[in-house]
Amino acid sequence: MLRLIYYFAIPAPASRWLGFSSFFTLIFSVIMNIFVARLNFKTKGEDLEAAFAKFGQVSSAKIVKDRDTGRSKGFGFVEMPNDEEANKAIAALNETDLDGRTIVVKPANPKAPGGDQH
Repeated sequence: MLRLIYYFAIPAPASRWLGFSSFFTLIFSVIMNIFVARLNFKTKGEDLEAAFAKFGQVSSAKIVKDRDTGRSKGFGFVEMPNDEEANKAIAALNETDLDGRTIVVKPANPKAPGGDQH
């Protein structure tokens, strides 16, 4: 899943001063969301981040936990701002060992409208 994050718009006087000709210049970044499955239940977000950081900048790494017990559900998500680095991480880490488990790594599917994934 790709998510656009809009940082700011530069008003006309500043954009001319910076060398842009348009009335407003929009600067944005694209973040790739990566799904990681078959995680060891003891794997922490920091472990996941460290594995992906070998391939580039990681915006976030989260392990999904059960709402009632707080126990890991065995999967998580990693966000990387650079598409090329994210694709390299996916290719290199898919079907490899992390904390004693063979993990599955692939681009995350976009959320369904309203958050329901039926």
